[in-house]
Amino acid sequence: MPGLPSFASARPQGVERAVKGTTGGRVQRLIRPEVRRLNAYHVPDSAGMVKLDAMESPYPWPGDLMDAWLAALGSVTVNRYPDPAAVRLRSRLRAVMGVPEGSDILLGNGSDELIQLILLCLSRPGATVLAPEPSFVMYRLLALAAGMSFVGVPLRGDDFMLDPAAMLAAVKAHRPSVVFLAYPNNPTGNLFQEDVVRAILESTEGLVVMDEAYTPFADSSFLAALPAQPNLLLMRTVSKMGLAGLRLGWLAGDPAWINEFDKLRLPYNINVLSQISAEFALDHMQALMAQTRKIREDRERLYNALASLPGVTVWPSEANFLLFRLPSGRAVEIFQGLVSRGVLVKNLHASHPLLTDCLRVTVGTPEENAAFLDCLRALLR
Repeated sequence: MPGLPSFASARPQGVERAVKGTTGGRVQRLIRPEVRRLNAYHVPDSAGMVKLDAMESPYPWPGDLMDAWLAALGSVTVNRYPDPAAVRLRSRLRAVMGVPEGSDILLGNGSDELIQLILLCLSRPGATVLAPEPSFVMYRLLALAAGMSFVGVPLRGDDFMLDPAAMLAAVKAHRPSVVFLAYPNNPTGNLFQEDVVRAILESTEGLVVMDEAYTPFADSSFLAALPAQPNLLLMRTVSKMGLAGLRLGWLAGDPAWINEFDKLRLPYNINVLSQISAEFALDHMQALMAQTRKIREDRERLYNALASLPGVTVWPSEANFLLFRLPSGRAVEIFQGLVSRGVLVKNLHASHPLLTDCLRVTVGTPEENAAFLDCLRALLR
C-alpha cells in the first residue's frame, strides 16, 4: 500500500544478511536437542505398487455397502463443527466392542494421537516410558517428543517373547510412568505371555497400556480385565479392519484416567465425516469381520509359502502381517529388488539388532500375495 514500506525494503542491507544467516542458530537454540536428534516418520511413495508395507486391509467395502455409505455421507452438514464429544460414536463403540461397564472411552485421530495424549499428560521431569523392543516405533518417538526418557527392553532373540526377568527388573529400576505393550506386537506379530503381562501390571507403580491394534486377527484380548486393573488402559484402532483412511483410535479405561487425558484432547479432533463413517461401519461389522476372516486364512497360506522357501525364516503371526528373515546380508538387496518389480514391503533391517536381515509383509489379496511370492522366489534364485 502507498505510504507503508515493506519490512524488507526498510531494513538495511547488512541487517538483512545477518537475519537470514541466523536460522540455523535459532533452530539450534530453540528446538530441544532430543527433537533435533529424531528422524521424521517416513512413509514411502507407493503409487502404482503392490502395497504390502503398512498393515492395511487390502479390501474396500463391497459395492452395495459403498453405495449405502455414500448415501450416509450425503446427510452430513460440513458447514458445522462435528460433535466434539462424538457421543453417538462412543456409544456404538461401547456396545459393538463390548467395553466393560465402569470403563470410559476416549477417541483419537488414530492411535498415535492417543499415545501422544497419554504422554503429554504424564510428562514431568524424570518421567520414564518403558516398552519392549522391537515394537511400535511411535512409543519411543512420542516419548522423546514429550520430553520423557525412554527405556527399551530387548525381547528374546529366538521367539520375540517378553524376557520376564529383564522386563520386571527394568520396571523396578526405572519406575516408569507408563509401560506400552503391543498385543499382538508390531513388527513381530506375536502375542506376549499373559502371565508376564499380569506380573508387569502388578509390579508397576505406573500405567500399562495394552495396544491391541491387531486384535481382530487374534483370539486374545485384555479388554475384560479393565474393571479389575485400575492401572490398565486398552487401546484399539479401526485402521486394520479396512478403515485406515478414517484415522480413528479409541482408548478404554477407568474414567479417572480418561477424564485427565480428555483435557488435552484438541476440540473436534474427530471430524464429522469420520464420525458418520465409523458409525456406519459399526452397523455393518459383519462385512468387516468377513474380510478379517479371509485375511486370517490367507495369512496361513502366505506363512506356509514363505516357510517353504530355502534360506527364509518366518515367524508365526497373530496379526495381518508376517515377519521373515532372509539369508545373511541379502535383506537390502532383496527389498530393493522387490521395489524395482513393483512390490512394496517394509524393510526392517538395521532398525533394531534383533531384526537384522528381516522384512515384514502385510497380508494382501491372494493376487497380491502371489505377486509378492513370485518376485521373492525370483530374487532368491
